[in-house]
Amino acid sequence: MKCFVTGASGFIGSNLVRELLARQHRVKALVRPGSDRHGLMDAGLEWVTGDVNDLQLLRREMAGCDWCFHCAASYYLWLPDYKPMYVANVEGTFNVIESAGQAGCQRIVHTSTVGCIGLPKEVNGVVVPSTETDVVAYTDLTNDYKRSKWQAELIAAKFASKGLPVVIVNPSAPVGPGDLKPTPTGQIIVDFLNRKLPAYLETGLNWVHVRDVAIGHILAAEKGLVGQRYILGNKDGNWTMEQTLAALEEITGIPAPKMKIPHWAAMAAAHVSEGVSFFTKTPPKAPLAGVRMARHKMWFNPEKAIRELGLPQTPPKQAFVEAVEWFRKNGYVKR
Repeated sequence: MKCFVTGASGFIGSNLVRELLARQHRVKALVRPGSDRHGLMDAGLEWVTGDVNDLQLLRREMAGCDWCFHCAASYYLWLPDYKPMYVANVEGTFNVIESAGQAGCQRIVHTSTVGCIGLPKEVNGVVVPSTETDVVAYTDLTNDYKRSKWQAELIAAKFASKGLPVVIVNPSAPVGPGDLKPTPTGQIIVDFLNRKLPAYLETGLNWVHVRDVAIGHILAAEKGLVGQRYILGNKDGNWTMEQTLAALEEITGIPAPKMKIPHWAAMAAAHVSEGVSFFTKTPPKAPLAGVRMARHKMWFNPEKAIRELGLPQTPPKQAFVEAVEWFRKNGYVKR
């Protein structure tokens, strides 16, 4: 297949490109001017430099493509101005899917997020991981990233309802090699390795190997039902932050922090941090968006993707081992 991939230099996008090439697919990789292409320097693909809001470019470059993977997104928990995030995530999604439809793509895979799925509920004191059928409440869209991605997912679903071959995937918290930026979740590992985590805020995440997420995109193109969404996560990846840090201690030999920060204290610190950022225009050390999300255990059940797509299930600990090795090898550890 000839594949068009937006956000090809990103964490998920770059891993997706590698998996597509490994399966002998041809790839056109869309990246913004100045993007770090380090993760794909040796890959045999066709580069397209541009933006998801350049309609002429999208229509021209998608001509003749069989599959389109829309991985591009603006992912920040704090920005001095959120308008560009909505332009990229919402308007960009409309442009990409519309252009892919006009190009006659046989499958259009839209990368959403588990933040667009309803939060887990507690039953008799036990957290029940969410599935694709759980509808997110608007009040749970607590930051601009989540709101923009939710609006983007609505656009993708609307195109599917009009007959375009759109499949939606909702990755949980990917971890593994190639996290160049790094992402906010990857930053947890980097801070741990650099001994910059004296304490932690208790929360819960569903960890999944980024390679499984990339393969899940390809499986969605091959087997996914139009208009459906699939959680790309790991059935054994629902860990508390305490469990996550304990795993990192076991892998690295670095002692995990023992001090747990109360949520009210973290909220107070985040308000102060963002107040300073308002004047300095530099990112806060503790964004409010991250603290608000930490109030809930973001645990999910990927059974639908396992059953219908054959989503692989690499052990989460193996994903952390590979991530630690990659960060160490690529100069992220300063001590």
